[in-house]
Amino acid sequence: KRLFLKSKRSFRRRLPPIQSGDRIDYRNMSLISRFISEQGKILSRRVNRLTLKQQRLITIAIKQARILSSLPFLNNEKQFERSESTTRTTALRIDRR
Repeated sequence: KRLFLKSKRSFRRRLPPIQSGDRIDYRNMSLISRFISEQGKILSRRVNRLTLKQQRLITIAIKQARILSSLPFLNNEKQFERSESTTRTTALRIDRR
């Protein structure tokens, strides 16, 4: 006599982020860029849904791409916007005097 039955949810299996044909290499920028956050950090394995071996290969490829300067170490777009706003405010302060 169950009053509240849990409905069986059908889970849609998500496709793995790396297919079997994809090569994990520092030159494959379209693949590598998927595993980097907006700040330029390497995303964790839990977020990426990768196996341990795949995550290791991705981190090595990202680090190689950074060293060869095909990928930036940091994404400084937000800092650049802040620096522009500070120069505007300092310019306004100078004009007021």
